[in-house]
Amino acid sequence: MEKDITSKLGSESIGKLLFSLAAPAIAAQLVNMLYNIVDRIYIGHLPGVGAAALTGVGVTFPIIMIISAFSALIGMGGAPRAAIKMGQNDDNTAEEILGNCFSVLITFSILLTVFFLFSGEKLLLMFGASSETLPYGLSYLNIYVCGTIFVQIALGLNSFISTQGYAKMSMITVIIGAIVNIVLDPILMFGFDMGVNGAAIATVISQAVSSLWVLKFLTGKKTKLKIRKKYLMPKKSVIIPVLLLGIAPFIMQSTESLLNITLNSSLQKYGGDMAVGSMTILSSLMQILMLPLMGLTQGAQPIISYNYGARNNDRVKKAFKLLIKSTVSFTFVFWLLMMLLPKLFVSLFTSDASLVETTIWSIKIYMAAAFIMGAQTACQQTFIAIGQAKISLFLALLRKVILLIPLIYILPNFFENKVFAVFLAEPVADIIAVSTTVAMFAVHFKRILAENSKGAAVKA
Repeated sequence: MEKDITSKLGSESIGKLLFSLAAPAIAAQLVNMLYNIVDRIYIGHLPGVGAAALTGVGVTFPIIMIISAFSALIGMGGAPRAAIKMGQNDDNTAEEILGNCFSVLITFSILLTVFFLFSGEKLLLMFGASSETLPYGLSYLNIYVCGTIFVQIALGLNSFISTQGYAKMSMITVIIGAIVNIVLDPILMFGFDMGVNGAAIATVISQAVSSLWVLKFLTGKKTKLKIRKKYLMPKKSVIIPVLLLGIAPFIMQSTESLLNITLNSSLQKYGGDMAVGSMTILSSLMQILMLPLMGLTQGAQPIISYNYGARNNDRVKKAFKLLIKSTVSFTFVFWLLMMLLPKLFVSLFTSDASLVETTIWSIKIYMAAAFIMGAQTACQQTFIAIGQAKISLFLALLRKVILLIPLIYILPNFFENKVFAVFLAEPVADIIAVSTTVAMFAVHFKRILAENSKGAAVKA
């Protein structure tokens, strides 16, 4: 794929091309899944304090998601625009987008690090931490935040590797960090008896290794787009379109943080630490669903963006059709496994009998409509790939902000079992959001491609 990448994006068989790009991306996301949840698996089995420590670290999840959301704002806003420019044979502008994005990611890193170091304790208490779980959460967070710059570079700039079609290189970025994290976790946590602090240190080191790999590649000889000094000074004309397109994935991830806060605070109110601990495991299981889906869309995005920029609409349509078939099939299999074998997955995170029982019960409710999420992801990410900022923004807001978060507060008023009502909000919001997204896609996709074929590609 590294050789003659642009000609392959524009001419190679869609099925072969999507597989060659998506397979490494999915592998990377699966490894990334381990990267994200391996800490929780080890923490949940800490002798004597596993359940409390797992819940405490789980409360840090909203902040971790906010940090990664800023990398998505720039990476997922800039990478599709760079690919579209490559499709238009304008590599200089594509490199200018890359250079500007790199500088903004560094700026975000500094601001986020300072903010969370000074406000971490207050935020964790707001997010559902109790006096028993706060020490574990705060210890983990203070160390993790010091590695914010590595998160921004590794996640934000890796998008510019995958969008050029260098899927294997993008995969290696994730795998290198994951291997370091998985190896260091037990050594630091148990070998050096560092507990939660060891898990956080292992994560920061692994992210640093990943970020160095990304920088080495994007300044080396193999990449088509390079980070160049002349493009590092941010320009309004370059960054504003990036932010407009990136706001949808930013909202998707940051509202995941807001959603987690809402869920944790409501569950703490109605069900205490046991319900919050259950949500920590559920959010990890949802990553098992969402990360491979993101791998599939990362594989499709360069094909869709490049061919949209080249006004080759037939290839755009073929890539989308294959994408949605793949995402829908995956989500159905995932949902079936969750419904039939919940104990198998929950037991990975905890051996606490009460927490296992509570989580198995909650899975049946919370993930009841997970099988339809493949259609949501394919349609929404395709809108982003073809530069449709406004539609992507609305769809990003719809499921979580407009529907799910209000339902978390509304539904408990109608059910005696308040914890059940909080979990029920998820499938209700999913059904409404997916129906709306698919309907909007059916209406707008044909129009957008028709305008593109006339030489009037819709601007983001």
